[in-house]
Amino acid sequence: MARRYQQGAVAFKECRLSNPSTAPGNPPLVKGMNRRSQILRLLMRYRHSGVFSGMNLDAAGSHTDVPPDGNPEQFVSDLEALGPTFVKLGQMLSTRPDMVPVEFATALERMQEKVAAIPVQRIHAIVEQELGAPVNKLFASFDPEPLGCASIAQVHRAVLRDGRQVAVKVQKPEVAAQLRSDLEALRSFALAADHLTQVGRRVRLRDWLNEFAKTLMQELDYHAEAENLARFGRHLKPFRRLWVPQPLWDFSSQRVLTMELATGVRVDAIPGVRRTEQAMDPLAAALIRGYLDQIFVHGEIHADPHPGNLRVTPDGRLAIFDLGMVAHMPPRLRERLLKILFAAVDGRGEEVADDLISISTRLEAFDEERYLRETGQLIARYAANGNFSEGRVVLDMVRIATSCGLRTPPELSLLGKALLNLETVCRLLAPDLDTRRIVERQLQHVMRARLKKSLSAANLASEAMELQQLLRDGPRKLSDIMALLAENRLQMKVTGLEESRLMENLQKIANRVAAGIISAALIMAASLMMKLETGWHVFGYPAIALLLMLIGVVLGLGIVTSALLFDRRARAREERGHR
Repeated sequence: MARRYQQGAVAFKECRLSNPSTAPGNPPLVKGMNRRSQILRLLMRYRHSGVFSGMNLDAAGSHTDVPPDGNPEQFVSDLEALGPTFVKLGQMLSTRPDMVPVEFATALERMQEKVAAIPVQRIHAIVEQELGAPVNKLFASFDPEPLGCASIAQVHRAVLRDGRQVAVKVQKPEVAAQLRSDLEALRSFALAADHLTQVGRRVRLRDWLNEFAKTLMQELDYHAEAENLARFGRHLKPFRRLWVPQPLWDFSSQRVLTMELATGVRVDAIPGVRRTEQAMDPLAAALIRGYLDQIFVHGEIHADPHPGNLRVTPDGRLAIFDLGMVAHMPPRLRERLLKILFAAVDGRGEEVADDLISISTRLEAFDEERYLRETGQLIARYAANGNFSEGRVVLDMVRIATSCGLRTPPELSLLGKALLNLETVCRLLAPDLDTRRIVERQLQHVMRARLKKSLSAANLASEAMELQQLLRDGPRKLSDIMALLAENRLQMKVTGLEESRLMENLQKIANRVAAGIISAALIMAASLMMKLETGWHVFGYPAIALLLMLIGVVLGLGIVTSALLFDRRARAREERGHR
């Protein structure tokens, strides 16, 4: 467990000075190896443990045996030893039950970055370079001891000239270049896995890695995190028990983020005396309502509201921070996910399955009958069990879909992870709180708000204009179609055929057949000319015949080599649901 911050510390990630790669019994994974070799060794070490190849999808929830050299704790240690990119990768993998076994996902959820703090002089240099002024001119005081440190950044307490206490988050030097280099290496492995492995074809690792890289690059831009803080602060303002520390724009840049200092105690370290003085149930309820509102009304998912990112402040509010990684959901997908959650809460398993198919991609091996049966059984168990976790239900839906050949949108896994983290925090704050009842009520509130918004004057005017257009143009277009049918002049045109891959492949086939005929003709002509006497000989054979034979053989070998190396099997058929 990471050491706890002292009360009044800024809300940020813990820093443990120990190095996992040098712990007894853990052979270093990174020593004396280049980066690609390190990644390859990691993949080979865990090739039999189910990591990167998916969990045992036919045994829901079963705990499979893993080899001693591929246990979850060692996997976490190896990722931590490889640096910040792989720590973030592990945190993202913990949201994907279709890619890692349940034992590994649980271990990854507990992952903490373990790095030593860098000297404060280097922090001063970065602050001065980014903000364009000496630290002693910008701040009345700057604490040399970090409040928190991680692989990407570390945080220091400071006091402004006007007396306000702030937290200064500073990005460590060279970390951006290291992240970009690691991501480039990972892309090459993901591309190979997509072509050569079953999990790659099922999950599309390269697409998932590209999304991960985009999110990680956003986290390196502290302007984006400052905007997230400001936006979450506005959206959660109606929930008076929640508080988001606001950024100070004049003291922030791409690599430096200065925000209000969040003082208080972690939600997993609340003393018993504090619980007798203040009821924690309202804080937990406000957190659930606020996050559901943020997800389904504003379309933003902060998938990592873990205890380290939350503080109970001295004035009785709940402080939320560390909003570097925020995913955005488009409106239509938001509506579909809300509809799925409503159906799950009501126990309508068939409707959940149908709606999930409509937003997912059906692979060639999609087993629809099995999928409908297992999803219906899952939702029935959830409806019958009042203690069933909403986040676990969502992640189990992803697991079942993947096992049956259905690729779900990544936002569904993020939603499940966010709900699971919220439930964990609520159990720490208020163990006896009925979170399911709060989720149901808040979903109803969100639906009423969306219906009210759909009945606004602007939306009604837009719908009226579309209806007017349909009524005006519909009869004329219908008359034109009927006239074409009556005169037998209705035609369908397929455009772009001359530019399609079909024409390209037909040309390749024709070229290869022609080259094969020419190669055979050259070899046959050469064999016939071997009996003719000519003026020039090479190794005792007629030179012209030998030259023709050589050209024919080279051309034939080229055709065979091209067929073996470059011909691809037909891509597995995929069918996207209607959106």
